[in-house]
Amino acid sequence: GQGSQWVGMALELLESSPVFAARLAECAAALESFVDWSLLDVLRGPSLERLDVVQPVLWAVMVSLAEMWRANGVRPAAVVGHSQGEIAAAVVAGGLSLQDGARVVALRSKALTVLSGRGGMVSVAEPVEKLRERLDPRMSVAAVNGPGSVVVSGDPDALDELIAACERDGVRARRVPVDYASHSAQVEQIEAELRELLAPVSPRTAGIPFCSTVTGELIDTAVMDAGYWYRNLRNTVEFEKATRKLLADGYRV
Repeated sequence: GQGSQWVGMALELLESSPVFAARLAECAAALESFVDWSLLDVLRGPSLERLDVVQPVLWAVMVSLAEMWRANGVRPAAVVGHSQGEIAAAVVAGGLSLQDGARVVALRSKALTVLSGRGGMVSVAEPVEKLRERLDPRMSVAAVNGPGSVVVSGDPDALDELIAACERDGVRARRVPVDYASHSAQVEQIEAELRELLAPVSPRTAGIPFCSTVTGELIDTAVMDAGYWYRNLRNTVEFEKATRKLLADGYRV
């Protein structure tokens, strides 16, 4: 998902790994149809703050890292991705073509920009069942990452109140550095646009098992059409559930 980026990331690998560099160039070419900026220029630039830039850049880096790992003998037995990380995971598994992956990440992040400045997200170190008692209709459970790791999204004022309440109760809560509310009701405002923009996406059955963080279950990636990628942005990220499913099925890191 978003948040792992830093200025200067991937530059050393561009110089030291021909496999990484070649795959990144393919990602850059795939993105060209959908963006008005250069992937390599952005990676070498001073900032990664724009929503509609950072998500495609992260996608390209994730896809290229997976290709480099494969070249070094690290091949996935199963694949899982967190929130927008599922777009890269779908490409790595073979459920989306590189071009379709570029379409989803570039056009969806552009559509998201209309929500900028109207929301936010907060990470809370508390079990989701207890955390739900703190929420009102202005907030949603955005992601369940583990037994005591949950992300909430919603209106900025409501999130301020949540942080204050957590601090009073000795519960760790910190803002995620974004100004929009993914995985909340706010996303419903762009549903029709996303379904239209992503209608050309042609998912296919992957050659590698794919565990969805939309459902928390193994799925046939042929269902990952425009509607799926809307739900991936709107619904709670069921990362803990997906991780437990993979562990129960015998997969290990």
